[in-house]
Amino acid sequence: MRRIFRSPLLQFLAVVTLAGAATSSSAADTVNDRETQQQQTSENRMQQHPYVGIWVTDDGRVRHELLPNGRYDEARGSRESAYRGRYEVTGSHIEYWDDTGFTADGDFVDGNTLHHGGMVLRRK
Repeated sequence: MRRIFRSPLLQFLAVVTLAGAATSSSAADTVNDRETQQQQTSENRMQQHPYVGIWVTDDGRVRHELLPNGRYDEARGSRESAYRGRYEVTGSHIEYWDDTGFTADGDFVDGNTLHHGGMVLRRK
């Protein structure tokens, strides 16, 4: 075994291999750090977003709670958490992705009115 590492070429290859392993680990950590930072930035943006909060139809039957972490919880009638999923707001447009795969969208007409799926929801 000692003879192998006496060869300058094999010593060099061993050093390069070890350095490469350290660099790969460092690169993976950098990617993970970047993803965590992007998620935190997105959550911070949502926490400050003017549409976060509770939106309700005039009859109170449908209630959307837009959470600051980019998730929503929709109640229908007496059924709490009838739908849950994630949402994204771009300008005044909102896209919903339900955890079951259903998608929907809507538009904020002003700071207190949301048109969604033929319904009008107002900020509570």
